[in-house]
Amino acid sequence: MFDEEELAAIRESREEWEDETLSEYLEYGERKDRFATVSNHEVDRLYTPEDVADLDYEEDLGFPGEEPYTRGAYPTMYRGRTWTMRQFAGFGTAEETNRRFHYLIDEGQTGLSVAFDMPSLMGLDSDHPMSDGEVGKEGVAVDTLADMEVLFDGIDIGEVSTSFTINPSAAVIYAMYVALADRKGIDRTEIRGTLQNDMLKEFIAQKEWVIPPGPSLDVVTDTIEYAVAETPGIHPVSVSGYHIREAGSTAAQEAAFTLADGFAYVEDAMERGLDVDEFAPLLSFFFNSHNSVFEEVAKFRASRRVYARLMDEWYDAEKPESKRLKFHTQTAGQSLTAQQPLNNVVRTTLQATAAVLGGTQSLHTNSYDEALALPSEEAVRVALRTQQILAEESGVGDIVDPLGGSFAVEKLTDEMESEILAYIEEIRDIGDGSVRDGVLDGIDQGYFHREIQEASYEYQKRVDAGEETVVGVNDYTIDEDPDIDILHVDEDTQETQLDRLARVKRERDDDEVEARLDDLADAIENDENVMPFIVDAVKAYATMGEVMETFSEQYGQYSEKIGLA
Repeated sequence: MFDEEELAAIRESREEWEDETLSEYLEYGERKDRFATVSNHEVDRLYTPEDVADLDYEEDLGFPGEEPYTRGAYPTMYRGRTWTMRQFAGFGTAEETNRRFHYLIDEGQTGLSVAFDMPSLMGLDSDHPMSDGEVGKEGVAVDTLADMEVLFDGIDIGEVSTSFTINPSAAVIYAMYVALADRKGIDRTEIRGTLQNDMLKEFIAQKEWVIPPGPSLDVVTDTIEYAVAETPGIHPVSVSGYHIREAGSTAAQEAAFTLADGFAYVEDAMERGLDVDEFAPLLSFFFNSHNSVFEEVAKFRASRRVYARLMDEWYDAEKPESKRLKFHTQTAGQSLTAQQPLNNVVRTTLQATAAVLGGTQSLHTNSYDEALALPSEEAVRVALRTQQILAEESGVGDIVDPLGGSFAVEKLTDEMESEILAYIEEIRDIGDGSVRDGVLDGIDQGYFHREIQEASYEYQKRVDAGEETVVGVNDYTIDEDPDIDILHVDEDTQETQLDRLARVKRERDDDEVEARLDDLADAIENDENVMPFIVDAVKAYATMGEVMETFSEQYGQYSEKIGLA
């Protein structure tokens, strides 16, 4: 973007500045010997046109809404409409969460996001012995279609977009939502939302699974195939880097491992016989936004560029929607502190700002009390108001890609892109040319576990040594007993949930349930798409646990290999 004469003049001026102006101030020293991001990526004192001398505007940046989408997924971005504001909600029974949903909608939230309790996440019914004490504690309990009917009572699911944060049992929740639409008389093509349903990242980072990686991937591909045919408004998988980052990865690892998982799903669906331009537009992504604002902006911009280029070069995608990286962002849960919890409002605001400056399509802002408990109503309202103030008062969404052209941000974007590509190529090499096989083999070999563990360990060492400041934790501390009103889940929740489950089991047709579960088992054995059979089973009020047990009986269970070199 600059010719050689201009660069030479800038170089000469910079050297003059360093000798005549900077040197005098350096005699007093700087705050640190080394400045780096949360990911320990060193940043320079100053960036100039020299740092972006090789930048090709048309090839590397382009315009918003056009390849390579560095400057934004859509041409008008938030001038057309603001990002979707989602607040993660779910606790106790379906009735309690339904009340929270109505509260959030009344307060101006534009999309629902459902949090499930641990038994539901793991495909266990509330009456399973392992569920005891966990029912409704970290999310809402959903055992049968009856719970789903209560959860969305009074909510038009043909109008609201709903995100489901669930993975091993995501196909069952998806089936329940489809069955609910059928019961309400809403055409399946009208329901909108997103399933997290990213099983590869479970084996990499979050560690929640029921069946082994290969069969888990098959089920994810079944949901993709079914969504293309039945529910084009549902994103059947949200490829999730959030949990990879929460496990301790760097920003580059988060982006690289997430994109690699996405390419693995692409390859598996293509092997199934699906056309890339038929299903790729339904894929969505989910990223973390951490404290280093410019690193996060660079990560988002670089991820869009890498995705667009590789979808084109490796998978011959042609439609713009197949190469347009669309993503949800959640602020960094791991950054929240139990000490001085109101400080978390500031952290969340910075992280949300980075997400908006980086071009997210939807956003969840964490509540300030989440290091202590599930969010209280007041904390959720503050988190939502944070987004609304950003959208309505700050002006950060008024300019498309406002940091585009910044010497620092463009340099960081280039560096991030190079690091992401290096990781993806390494994963592809592990799989002998297949990203899918590289991800599966990397899981089996402990590759991802080691990479994330090392990054996490290095970060904690810096915190312990005081090289990383965590305000209120290792510096600026006070003696306090936080006087925060936290949410308490009623201890009667489990009994209430067990009563409803028992009632459903009494009133349903057990012969019909058994027949539908047998059909599902046959479908698994015959390599058929399982989704139509799960929909039929949940319509008969088969439970979450009964459906998932059918999978376990067919595929067996999985134990992680630990300590591999």
